[in-house]
Parts: sequence; C-alpha cells; structure tokens
Amino acid sequence: MRARLPKQNQGGAQNMNAMIRQAQKMQDEISALQEDIEGREFTATAGGGVVTAVVSGKKTLLSLEIKPELVNGEDSDIEMLQDLIVSAVNEAVNQVEETTESEMSKITGGVSLPGLF
Repeated sequence: MRARLPKQNQGGAQNMNAMIRQAQKMQDEISALQEDIEGREFTATAGGGVVTAVVSGKKTLLSLEIKPELVNGEDSDIEMLQDLIVSAVNEAVNQVEETTESEMSKITGGVSLPGLF
C-alpha cells in the first residue's frame, strides 16, 4: 500500500519572490516620494494674508512674512500677531502631513504601514 502525500506547492517560492519584488518596488517608491516631499515648500497664510509662513517638507519653518500694516500703528496687538503666526505655521505643517498621507496612500493602496511615514 502506498501512502499518499500531499503535493507540494511548486509555485510557492515563485509567489514569495514576486511578493518580495513588489514590496521592494513599493519601498523604493515610498523613499522617492519622501525625498520629493522633503524638497517641497508649503505656504499658508493667516489673518487674511497678513501673516505668511513657508515650511519645508521636513516641517522646518523656512520663512515668515508679516505685512507692515499689521504692526504699524499704536493699536498693534502682539497677542493677535503671535496667534496668527502660530496659525499660519500650523496650517503649513498640516499641509505637509496631509500631502504625505494622501500621496503615500496612492502607493500603498490605502494600507497603513506604521513607521514609514
């Protein structure tokens, strides 16, 4: 009497190699996108355009512009100015995060990959 052994999946190694190649391609695309985003600049304004912040894709503040009419005059409000600066910088940083998340999801098909971005 002969024992019947299950047939081994001959395509298993090929499937695994294809998955590894696909994962490597995705990793390369993610790295390229991260590099691209880090090279971009994101601009946001607050107070109707009286404060403008420019942030790099690395979330570093590159420049801050305050319109002279905001600080000229006797009734200049330092607290309002500070709030507008914070608002503009935070909005620019949010743009970086939203752009990164949106463009990464195009590569990953919406699958969240913790630690990659």
